[in-house]
Amino acid sequence: MKISKMWKAVVAAIVAGAGTLSTALADDTVTAAEGWAAGLAVLAALGFTWAVPNRQPEPPTSTVTGL
Repeated sequence: MKISKMWKAVVAAIVAGAGTLSTALADDTVTAAEGWAAGLAVLAALGFTWAVPNRQPEPPTSTVTGL
């Protein structure tokens, strides 16, 4: 499966934001500090995921040996 660098970062940001907001909603309210934390989590996930390159596929190797 091939995932572009952009979509990898978008999915990471969504997961980070949803995780932070689900924790913030434990008391049925989101304070300003919790909102800032969710926003920073999204930005951090975008930045770190964008900065890390995808692993390059290894070239296929032959498993056939001479007899």
